[in-house]
Amino acid sequence: MNITMTLILQAIAFAIFIFFTVKFVAPPLATAIETRRRQIADGLAEAEKGKASLVIAQKDADKIIAEAKAKAAEIVALAEKQRNSTIEASKSEAKAAGDREKAAAQAEIDQLSVKAKEELRDRVAELAVAGAERILKREINPQVHSDLLGQLKAEL
Repeated sequence: MNITMTLILQAIAFAIFIFFTVKFVAPPLATAIETRRRQIADGLAEAEKGKASLVIAQKDADKIIAEAKAKAAEIVALAEKQRNSTIEASKSEAKAAGDREKAAAQAEIDQLSVKAKEELRDRVAELAVAGAERILKREINPQVHSDLLGQLKAEL
């Protein structure tokens, strides 16, 4: 075989290979590459939309958190106010109970004081009657009478 003929046949085979590749292999390959390029572009676009959605969602979350903090602060303030009013009510109730106990104790003291005064009056009356009996049993003598009154004063 001749080298020229081998080169010509190799050139024809190469030309057929190129024609076959351009006609049957390149279009599906180009379509696949274009499809993949579009998928990548769509993915990047979706990623950008996702970033934008994330920023919006973060802003919404921050807003919700701020509202929750405000409500929590409001609830704490309300609880503080209720606690203070409960404390004040308890103080006034305790003061009223103390005043009632004080009044009851004062009434008991007054009652005991009256009872003691009555017992003292009864005792003084007994002593006065006893002194009068002694005076009347003896004859009426100013010196004896004043001595008896002095003794009576000492007993009182």
